Amino acid sequence: PQTQAILPLRGKILNVEKARLDRIYSNEEIRAMITAFGTGIHEDFDITKLRYDKIIIMTDADVDGAHIDTLMLTFLYRFMPELIRQGHVYLAMPPLFKVEKNKKVWYAYDDDELQGILAEIGRDGNNKIQRYKGLGEMDADQLWETTMDPERRVLKRVTINENESSEI
Repeated sequence: PQTQAILPLRGKILNVEKARLDRIYSNEEIRAMITAFGTGIHEDFDITKLRYDKIIIMTDADVDGAHIDTLMLTFLYRFMPELIRQGHVYLAMPPLFKVEKNKKVWYAYDDDELQGILAEIGRDGNNKIQRYKGLGEMDADQLWETTMDPERRVLKRVTINENESSEI
């Protein structure tokens, strides 16, 4: 709580690309984000009022999580693009697998990394492999260790290139 704040959002946010402004402004999740960031949006946007250095979008490492990432990035790009331009927006990269062998633990972020770990430690009956279906499957310690700890987490900074298309 001294260094991080969490704003849990319920499910998928409104697709702002297709919505009217009155629907966008009345959406509970979007209003919560605007309040949390402190910057206002659109014409009222003021980056000097930003409350956090990093805005980290943390979703499950699956298709639904990727869709939520896209909806969030669309909102930020359309209404607060300066947050992206000035390097404040990141995507958290939670692991897909946990591998345990002889009380040692490895995390793999994709199938190739899992295969590399298994090639390194050997494939035998002593390996315990857990496939994470989502962030909710991790206990608080695992979530901290893999996705929230500033010393160990994997983040991707979101940028906008010169021709105004988004990149990760």
